Amino acid sequence: MNRDDIIKMAREAGAMFDHMTWVERDLAPVFERFAALVAAHEREACARVCLEEAPSLDGQLCAAAIRARGEK
Repeated sequence: MNRDDIIKMAREAGAMFDHMTWVERDLAPVFERFAALVAAHEREACARVCLEEAPSLDGQLCAAAIRARGEK
């Protein structure tokens, strides 16, 4: 994950930037959405590693289990 990915996710979460200052007053919902986006990104990266390193059924099961963690 690079700087551009983080900025994209922050904007997706609802962060508004105005000359590099925060506009939204209650930042808790923004940070919660941002954290969820970052966690989903990381889960998908881990699932891809499972599939790349172990393309067998075990790797597929591992990837599915990691992806399922986001469905709670």
